[in-house]
Amino acid sequence: MSLTAGIVGLPNVGKSTLFNAITQAGAEAANYPFATIDPNVGIVEVPDDRLNKLTALVNPKKTVPTTFEFTDIAGIVKGASKGEGLGNQFLSHIRQVDAICQVVRCFSDENITHVSGKIDPIDDIEVISLELILADLETVNKRHQRVEKLARQKDKDALAELNVLEQLKTGLEDEKPVRALDFSEEQWKIVKGLHLLTSKPTLYVANVSEEEVADADANEHVQKVREFAAKEDAEVIVICAKIEEEISELDPEEKEMFLEDLGIAESGLDQLIKASYSLLGLATYFTAGEPEVRAWTFRKGIKAPQAAGIIHTDFERGFIRAETVSYEDLIEAGSMTRARENGNVRLEGKEYIVKDGDVIHFRFNV
Repeated sequence: MSLTAGIVGLPNVGKSTLFNAITQAGAEAANYPFATIDPNVGIVEVPDDRLNKLTALVNPKKTVPTTFEFTDIAGIVKGASKGEGLGNQFLSHIRQVDAICQVVRCFSDENITHVSGKIDPIDDIEVISLELILADLETVNKRHQRVEKLARQKDKDALAELNVLEQLKTGLEDEKPVRALDFSEEQWKIVKGLHLLTSKPTLYVANVSEEEVADADANEHVQKVREFAAKEDAEVIVICAKIEEEISELDPEEKEMFLEDLGIAESGLDQLIKASYSLLGLATYFTAGEPEVRAWTFRKGIKAPQAAGIIHTDFERGFIRAETVSYEDLIEAGSMTRARENGNVRLEGKEYIVKDGDVIHFRFNV
């Protein structure tokens, strides 16, 4: 399942440093705008303690975690919607991602210049939001002109779309992102077809200094970002990108000790990966046998045959049933045999909606 979250932000807020930490891919990080012009794409494992416990229980030959994709997009500047600072290229890269992680700078460092000359994360957020809104408004206006002609001919679909476009136009002109507008389920289908930038789910990443990471809520900039995000019902992840980059080079045991010394329960990166995964409505089911224990990503709400198809199209085509047990019941039972004896293993059919944490054995015949 190739879904990706784009890391965006103004220049020099810590995007590429964060991306380096996520993927250890070594994207160029430099103290000037546009150090990263082409988007860097990296695959990262989704941290999930359940996979470790299933591995200990089953003792398989190998364990395969599920993964998530991040794209590092070069810094946007004011005027990007008009092509400023390679804006057209950056905006096209944002169009290709499924969710947005906006990094905002919440630390002071006189050695790292800020493109606007001051540290003001809300201003940073609003600069990017406005550029995306202006780009969306241009898209909506162009579409409006085409659809209006069809609507004059009383075309039913065109009339429905024109109504949506007029609502979008009004909202965007009021500088509201599309995701904050209110549409019916049918109208959202039309909105999704327009692939608007501000319709993408978004979370904010507050990048703080090394000294502040253990008590980030004392940082006034972080407080302001939280207040802003709350109005959008968006999540805020607090990280120190520099520390995360250092942690990414440590082995698991050293990483745990390092975090303990800092007074942090979970790394900012692990929080960001989980939050991005959740932002897109993703969940995990498991397959567990002696050859392999594996985590699989699926979209919440799909049925058993579609979940089987994630493994192989033949599994979906020839689906018979899904032998299913919840992760909690399996761990409590201590083995699949005991889980069956306890009556925890169910045989589910084609209408079963897969749940996060299900451990499934698919039966199929092609």
